Amino acid sequence: MDNAGGGPATPEGVRFARPRLALELTALGVVGVLLVLALAAGAGALYREVYSPRAFVRHYLELLENHRAAEALAVPGVAIDAAELEAAGLPSTASEALLRPDALGTLSDAEIVDETVDGDITRVSVTYRAGTHEGRTTFAVKSDGETGFLPRWRFATSPLAVVDLSVRGSMRFSVNGFEVDKRQVSVDGADADPSAAVPLLVFSPGLYSVAVDTAISATPGVAVLADAPLTGVPVDVQAEPTDEFISVVQQRVEDFLTTCAEQKVLQPTGCPFGYTVRNRIEGAPSWSIAQQPKVTIVPDGAGWRIPSTGAVAHIDVDIRSIFDGSIRNVDEDVPFSVDGKITVLPDGTASILVSGSSD
Repeated sequence: MDNAGGGPATPEGVRFARPRLALELTALGVVGVLLVLALAAGAGALYREVYSPRAFVRHYLELLENHRAAEALAVPGVAIDAAELEAAGLPSTASEALLRPDALGTLSDAEIVDETVDGDITRVSVTYRAGTHEGRTTFAVKSDGETGFLPRWRFATSPLAVVDLSVRGSMRFSVNGFEVDKRQVSVDGADADPSAAVPLLVFSPGLYSVAVDTAISATPGVAVLADAPLTGVPVDVQAEPTDEFISVVQQRVEDFLTTCAEQKVLQPTGCPFGYTVRNRIEGAPSWSIAQQPKVTIVPDGAGWRIPSTGAVAHIDVDIRSIFDGSIRNVDEDVPFSVDGKITVLPDGTASILVSGSSD
């Protein structure tokens, strides 16, 4: 039906069709944009949390936190060879004995705090708690190619460090409770110098507590924080003699002197005391130990020594004068000094060499 102006009539439903369509298309466009932004944000978050350099470093730290040493060592860029150690100025013979779960300390609260790009190197800084110590370490990370469209990463500088460990007074020690024998980790094996330092590879970051607890010697422990990749960390531990060891040495010295006193001569062979006369003796002299020395033990390089300490022997002997034949009884104390050297043998026993002289 024609309208009053003579033109064709417009149905009521068609009159609003175009504005409604425009609104719907606009809404769809907004939804599409939001969807793209959401996907982009999700992809960015996925990259940051899973495929970024910081995610790579976080994964390594999580492995250390969970004591998964073998997996941490397999992370690209962690394992290192002798040539790389030597190029970094570190001992090429460093042992891998501590790269195991039993030697790892407690690591927690790791947090990425900074990430900077320097050419093809990304530096990721983290803070953490190693044992009771707070630390900060920066790792260098670089591209390791791609898998499909996903990036791979590797450490540009290995996060391993070298603890250059000197333990004096013991061939055996523990690191974070893991027992180590110098002869097992030294390149010289059974011929290892007891006083020489042994280089040991360790994960960084990590807290390493070195202690000695044997029948002969002990120490409360020395803790060192390895917080810088591919660096040397010198550690010097001096073990102290145990009360048990001092008691054993005291008894050995007393037994030695008692045996010396059994010799019926003026100058007991190999003993630190004796008596000199210008006349003849009448009968065999009799010795006894009037005062045993109070033994102390001090470190001496790779071994131990007994500092000079006083003691007293007693002699009873008759002396005949060569001038008139008279006999005089000598019944007196003979002061002397005792010292000695103690060598710890490969089987863990101690060889004690006692010496000294008459005062």
